[in-house]
Amino acid sequence: MSSFWSWWVMVLIVLNLGISFFLFLWGPHAKIPTLPDGTTGHIWAHGALREGMHRLPGWWIVVSFLMFAGCFGYLVLYPGFGNSAGALGWTSHQELASDTAANDVRLNAAMQRFARTPIETLAADREALAMGKVLFGDNCAACHGSAAHGNPLLGAPNLTDNDWLYGGDGKAIQTSILDGRRGVMPPWGAAFGETGVENLANYVLSLSGAPHDAAKAVAGKALFAACAACHGADGKGNQVIGAPNLTDTIWLYGGTLATVEKTIRDGRNGGMPAWNARLGENDVRVLAAYVYSLSHNNPPPTR
Repeated sequence: MSSFWSWWVMVLIVLNLGISFFLFLWGPHAKIPTLPDGTTGHIWAHGALREGMHRLPGWWIVVSFLMFAGCFGYLVLYPGFGNSAGALGWTSHQELASDTAANDVRLNAAMQRFARTPIETLAADREALAMGKVLFGDNCAACHGSAAHGNPLLGAPNLTDNDWLYGGDGKAIQTSILDGRRGVMPPWGAAFGETGVENLANYVLSLSGAPHDAAKAVAGKALFAACAACHGADGKGNQVIGAPNLTDTIWLYGGTLATVEKTIRDGRNGGMPAWNARLGENDVRVLAAYVYSLSHNNPPPTR
């Protein structure tokens, strides 16, 4: 703080505290004119109410004096009076460093315990879940939503169900967060034409029992052979390459006829960024445990 601002702060403190303390000392001894009946002469409600005069209660004077003593004592012990460092030499930087060091000790102990615990077991640890929830809100909620229900517009999957593109065990989830994922669905519009895209979309919808045109689905079945290499002949997907299961009612980009046609016609290119560089393996492990807990009916959190 420059000398000017230091003096400015000191002047304001002296002025405000000085005036307040003067009024505190003067108030109990001030002489206010009163009428013979002990009132000041101020009336309301046509004289029904009259302003009386009473001495300040003793407890109020004692409490006020103690508050002034606390203010003066604070300015002597702690920084606050301009550039004065205070008698105790306290600084916010030292306080922050002390709190950070204490938190690091606690955090390191917790992380060492987390590192020895399988992710599936860690998903029932109250302390790990609390940390994982914060990490999820800071890093994952932008795409997957604060409730982790996903976002079809971004192709961000719902993390609260049991449908996993690359596997839903602890190790697979940890790998997805650490290294990221890249899912590519090639466009088939040029190869199949608009009629073929429409027929194939109806066949894909038929695999999950969704509303569809039966005749067009029959016509599109033969075209599905081109999709079987990734999604399997039965359409149940392949977690090794992240090809989704087409036989359930869970859709990454939406399950209407229009969205399925768009996916087939134009393809999709979805990406899950790698978080290793930003979070590190320890935080990713805790985050993976939290994500795992979202879709598994675990027992009540421990610890």
